[in-house]
Amino acid sequence: MHPKTQQILEVFQEINKIPRRSKHEEQISTWLQEWGRSRGFEVKADSLNNVLIKVPATVGFENSPTFILQGHMDMVCEKCKESGHDFSRDPIRSICDGDWIRGDGTSIGADDGIALALALVLAEAGKKGEIGHSRLELLFTADEETGLTGARGLETGFFEGKRLLNLDSEDEGVFVIGCAGGQNSLITLPVEWEKPDFKREHLFKFFRLSVEGLEGGHSGVEINKQRANGIQLLFLALAKLREKLGAENVRLVLLNGGSVHNAIPSTAEAFIVLHREKLEKADETISYLRHAFKAEYAKTDPGLILNLEEISREIIFEVADDKAPREEVSHVRVFSQETEEKLIKMILGLPHGVYRMSEVIQGLVETSNNLATVRTAGNKVMIVSSQRSSNNPRLAEISGKVEAVAKLAGAWVEHEPGYPAWEPDLKSELLLKCKQVYTKTFGKEPEIEVIHAGLECGIIGSAYEGMEMISFGPTIKDAHSPSERIFIPSIEKVWIFLENLFKTYC
Repeated sequence: MHPKTQQILEVFQEINKIPRRSKHEEQISTWLQEWGRSRGFEVKADSLNNVLIKVPATVGFENSPTFILQGHMDMVCEKCKESGHDFSRDPIRSICDGDWIRGDGTSIGADDGIALALALVLAEAGKKGEIGHSRLELLFTADEETGLTGARGLETGFFEGKRLLNLDSEDEGVFVIGCAGGQNSLITLPVEWEKPDFKREHLFKFFRLSVEGLEGGHSGVEINKQRANGIQLLFLALAKLREKLGAENVRLVLLNGGSVHNAIPSTAEAFIVLHREKLEKADETISYLRHAFKAEYAKTDPGLILNLEEISREIIFEVADDKAPREEVSHVRVFSQETEEKLIKMILGLPHGVYRMSEVIQGLVETSNNLATVRTAGNKVMIVSSQRSSNNPRLAEISGKVEAVAKLAGAWVEHEPGYPAWEPDLKSELLLKCKQVYTKTFGKEPEIEVIHAGLECGIIGSAYEGMEMISFGPTIKDAHSPSERIFIPSIEKVWIFLENLFKTYC
């Protein structure tokens, strides 16, 4: 292993001791600021917890152009059902598995903690005289994963450089020069409740219907892999139970599915009540669906689990939203049949997956939608839909379809401010230089790509005129999921590339 790879992984381990869930970056922001000041670097931060560390040029590079090394400090917090990990306090445990580093049933935050580690080790190596480099600005942004709000809120003049190296791409040997824009839609469906006749309450039992074990993954990177969506499968199962048992014998109490807007839902659950006389039919229906789902997704989601398990009413009491009247929940407070009908039809009608492929770049997803989360919250069901597109009119089109389906069900929709696409510049001087260095270093040309995922480059480039940008990084697989892992040899290659790139500016 290259000695710098070992150092980078050690710093990455230190970073993973610090909780850094999106919108909770205070601790990692403070740690980064202290790291910079303890080494004599100029440091500044803003009210959003964005951090800039200014690193002087090494000897011989004083007249070279300033480079910005940029990454985000937050991470997507995903874990397996059996994991007891608490992302608000527990250090993330990394496991070396051959040439890969993975988590212990959790995402490991290589997206984008490895960018922070790379930049810090590079800055320290320059200070020690181990590497030569231009003047550097280490730009670490907050809350990239849930809205790019850190990059969106950067004040004019926060940094000075005009050449930005974004370290947030996940395939070594690939230079990304463009990305999709996106927009989230927040859907709210009012819930009307019913209180069944308590004299007949003994005829019903409580159950948890769940979909688990799906691959999930990044909704920009993996959306074209046809992986199952846990929310969709859950509602298909609910619809089939209502069809086979009769809607009056399947009553919905609570819902919970998905985790964040940019992860394909790997789990979803519904707490329901079923009529005792229909339990055998319910088991038959779920058994049929289990085999059908597993057959359909055998290649994409081999770990798929569809389960119907009897539970006590106390469990529903425990998982009920704090805003719900608990005394009513304990007495089988259920969705009205009309609400259930609207909700099921809306969920099954909302788009998910690839909507349109690019007509310009072969194999590139142009427009997609991720049916991301569903929650019962008091007297409402809250749904998040996340749209992406490199074509602004198509982004508006798919967002409009989401809104139309929701409104047909009687829901209201709020569209969050979108983020812009990053338009590729094939004539960029920085791109040409990077291609030359990579080819000379490794004896092969890098791949040049425009991706469907969102990057902060779109926002930064739109706000800072004349910015040249390129995005690259070590190989990371299954980001935004408990299967996230990073390929160790790729870290060395990124390091060597950066070292050789800076040499050309001496």
